[in-house]
Amino acid sequence: MTQSLETLTRALLDAAKKAGAEAADAMAVDGRSVSIDVRAGQLEQAERAEGTDLGLRVIMGRRQAVVSASDIRPETMAAMAERAVAMAREAPEDPHVGLADPSQIARDWDIAAFELSDPTPEPDPAALENDARAAEAAALAVKGVTQVQSASAGYSARRVHLAATNGFSGGYARTDRSLYAVAIAGEGRAMEREHDGDSRIFQADLRTAQDIGQTAGERAMAMFGARKPPTGAWPVLFDERIAASLVGHLLGAVNGASITRGASFLRDDLGKLILPENLSLIEDPHRPRATGSRPFDAEGLPTRTRAIVENGVLTGWTLDLANARKLGMQSTANAARGTGGGPSPSTWNVALTQGAQSREELIRDMGTGLLVTSLIGSTINPNTGDYSRGASGFWVENGQIAYPVNECTIAGNLRDMFASMRPANDARPWLSRVVPSILVEGLTLAGE
Repeated sequence: MTQSLETLTRALLDAAKKAGAEAADAMAVDGRSVSIDVRAGQLEQAERAEGTDLGLRVIMGRRQAVVSASDIRPETMAAMAERAVAMAREAPEDPHVGLADPSQIARDWDIAAFELSDPTPEPDPAALENDARAAEAAALAVKGVTQVQSASAGYSARRVHLAATNGFSGGYARTDRSLYAVAIAGEGRAMEREHDGDSRIFQADLRTAQDIGQTAGERAMAMFGARKPPTGAWPVLFDERIAASLVGHLLGAVNGASITRGASFLRDDLGKLILPENLSLIEDPHRPRATGSRPFDAEGLPTRTRAIVENGVLTGWTLDLANARKLGMQSTANAARGTGGGPSPSTWNVALTQGAQSREELIRDMGTGLLVTSLIGSTINPNTGDYSRGASGFWVENGQIAYPVNECTIAGNLRDMFASMRPANDARPWLSRVVPSILVEGLTLAGE
């Protein structure tokens, strides 16, 4: 008979205690996924994966070790525990390791309110294939599109359970339904490639295959005939599709692991103004139907809404227990982990304050500059914030899109970029990172 994930984590903890562990936590994850790829009207690839993974962390004094396996037999769990205890005894001491105090752990939550799992049945592979075919056909129907590089549809369902010797025990399930298309316009050296896609927790929320395919095709055609922009210092508008990458750099700079290593250009800016005063960055791990939502973190602490940046001021770091102890602070309940490693800080759902203007109004106001729709490669110095990335998009003249551009580089410093950010009002509210298009002044462009 199939064992529940809770039963498996309890068995792992019992095995750890029997092997001599002073404290332990255990994670069990099971899931299934289906992915379908279509090309030139034919099924190119179909994959299905199922499995259960186990992870065990044991603590001996101030030493810890983590082991994992994909075998749920009792003898395997016993061997995992013995191996983990033996490894922990030889591990280097770390005064900051340890489970949460029982008074800190989450105890009550309404998992249904999070809407993390679609109760409708898993889609038949034929339905996924039909979606992929429809997306490909819609892209090819756009005049000028010569081929579709790929059209893919997928579904996954995953369950996770965490338990620890401090008394914590909890779990939840997640689902995901996705559809993507990559279209190519032109031929030979004149080809341009663009894409579109969608991924949702609930299948009913997914955009239609027709919409996704057509948008991919239209984006590819819009880039046809791209050339290099002029070199110089210009305003740059980061399209909503890629603006979240800027916020991602901010989140990386306030991650507790970066702060404790001293590898962050914001390490001395706690309590200081880093964004314009009208902007805040709010983390909300309780937002329904969002992929970053969860009732507790990977150390069993209850998650909560918090302001990472409030009215432009950096208010705190993103912390798990160990990094919080290193800094003499409290965890922000942002521990994440997989079965093969220990906890580390991560961020859940975030939202940047939206502006009052549309993207089109920001294009009008920027006058002459670059609208970036795609970023390529990355050279980011985490200690200084120096920023350089390849980019493509559209050149703007006199507030109007003039022509598509590619093969250019944009450069600046993230500290300066954050200070001058001007957001539009076009963020997609269902994403884990709700970030609108962002206008940044005075970046350096290397083009022709």
